[in-house]
Amino acid sequence: MPPRSVLFVKRSLDVVGAGVGLCMTLPLYPVLALLVRLDSPGPVFFSQIRAKGILPHPPGDKSLAPRCLEFKLYKFRTMRKDAEKGTGAVLAQKNDPRVTRLGKFMRKVRLDELPQLWNVLKGDMSLVGPRPERPELLVDLALAIPYFEERMRDCKPGLTGLAQVSLGYTGSIPDGSELAQFRDSLQNPFGLDGAEGALADDLRAKLLYDLAYTASLEKLSTYLATELKVIFMTPLVLVRGSGQ
Repeated sequence: MPPRSVLFVKRSLDVVGAGVGLCMTLPLYPVLALLVRLDSPGPVFFSQIRAKGILPHPPGDKSLAPRCLEFKLYKFRTMRKDAEKGTGAVLAQKNDPRVTRLGKFMRKVRLDELPQLWNVLKGDMSLVGPRPERPELLVDLALAIPYFEERMRDCKPGLTGLAQVSLGYTGSIPDGSELAQFRDSLQNPFGLDGAEGALADDLRAKLLYDLAYTASLEKLSTYLATELKVIFMTPLVLVRGSGQ
């Protein structure tokens, strides 16, 4: 558990940042809402259940799958309304065919994420933290990738994060990254045929940055250095249209 000083400063930054962000961006909402409706049929906003923490297993429960604390996340809709018809819950990917024309632009500059400022103000999310996964996908990922669920322990999910400002759109390791020299050991580490470019490789790289962020919460000085770095880098990532 992070010390009280970190929890107090982090929540203070969340409330101030989300409040200012909502005041500055609310004038954009009517315009974005109109564009979403003109671009494709369906609702303007999109809500989805996401995991915001890990619950301890009750006594006697020997299950390896994590138990998730859930919340409802809000976004501007960027996919067609029947995006998961016939497939169920699946992770979004780069150049996802389910994304609408306007949705591609909104995702690139992260305009679709603006309603999550309300999630931050409510306390379900933080400005900075690991991105929240869907509970059913988190369980599968935790069983496939060691320690994947630890990124959510004692840390709220974030609107942006260290992984999002450090990696490519899906989590791919860019040239010049701190992880570039470890690319061969992180991507397809078992050398399986046909596994090159697997989504698990990108998520494994994201996990390392998420764990580094949660480790920074143990001390106020390291937390502030990491938090401010992510906050100031996020607009640069938005301008470049990179990261996730």
